[in-house]
Amino acid sequence: MNVLNKLGISDELADMLISEAVKKAKELGVKVSIAIVDEGGELKAFKRMDGAPILTIEIAIDKAWTAVSFGIPTHEWYNMLRDNPPLAMGFPKIPRLIIFGGGFPIVYKGQVIGGIGISGGSAEQDMEIAKDALKKLES
Repeated sequence: MNVLNKLGISDELADMLISEAVKKAKELGVKVSIAIVDEGGELKAFKRMDGAPILTIEIAIDKAWTAVSFGIPTHEWYNMLRDNPPLAMGFPKIPRLIIFGGGFPIVYKGQVIGGIGISGGSAEQDMEIAKDALKKLES
């Protein structure tokens, strides 16, 4: 019998990613919400910076969920949907799916172990913040 050996995201890693994201958001001058989900899409860690709009809470969580659910960044969905009418028509039936930038899978040793979602800046700023936080996995 084969048993899967899966990696998971630790509290320490989740906290470090949030800390790095907050640093980058402050550098960019934006107030964001940051969500970290585990490999099953369940919320692992969360921070809403002082002054970040309330709506960013749910959006950040859903960006992280979307990223881990499919193992791709959220901004890649737009290109997949725009030229695929059947897929685009089915999109509204998936309540938490986000198709704009700011959500990325968290990949470690080639395995998706979670997702990060940032909301509060422009899509480009949210993406920059998430990418900057994820750089810590490479070091």
